[in-house]
Amino acid sequence: MTAFTIRRLDAAAARAACDALADIHRACVADGASVSLMADTPREEALAFWQGVAESVAAGGTILLVAEDGDGRARGTVQVSFADKPNQPHRGDLAKMLVHPDAQGRGLGAALLAAAEREALAAGRWLLVLDTTPGTPAERLYTRGGWEPVGVIPDFALWPQGGLGATKLFYKDLRGR
Repeated sequence: MTAFTIRRLDAAAARAACDALADIHRACVADGASVSLMADTPREEALAFWQGVAESVAAGGTILLVAEDGDGRARGTVQVSFADKPNQPHRGDLAKMLVHPDAQGRGLGAALLAAAEREALAAGRWLLVLDTTPGTPAERLYTRGGWEPVGVIPDFALWPQGGLGATKLFYKDLRGR
């Protein structure tokens, strides 16, 4: 496994990382991942997405983690977005678990997932939810990580190259019950 470091980004670091995170996001979409963007999404739109994430970090609504290789290059990322409803102060959404295609298969996804869970719990968010595409390495990662499947929703989102795909919902109670 290649050495990497996972760190939580504050608002300034999140803003500074937007270019690299947009590039990772676009590379994952080009590799077939269904993660918000379409195959023909201009780089400026991907960059605007990450600038919005940085603003959410600044506002205290999102934990943003980045995994960097030994050269300090961003190779992966994950977010925990806090539920903003008064009756859900204990809940968060795991989102945009992205590992650059050329860095996959080295344990980076599992390390990012574990770090996100630790950060969420430290922030008082002990119930996390996520959705992912069934039959993918991401689904296997979450299953191995102890996430509980809830169900599958057909025709949930478009594939990056077009056509509808399903999503599978998961949750995890981090209290260890």
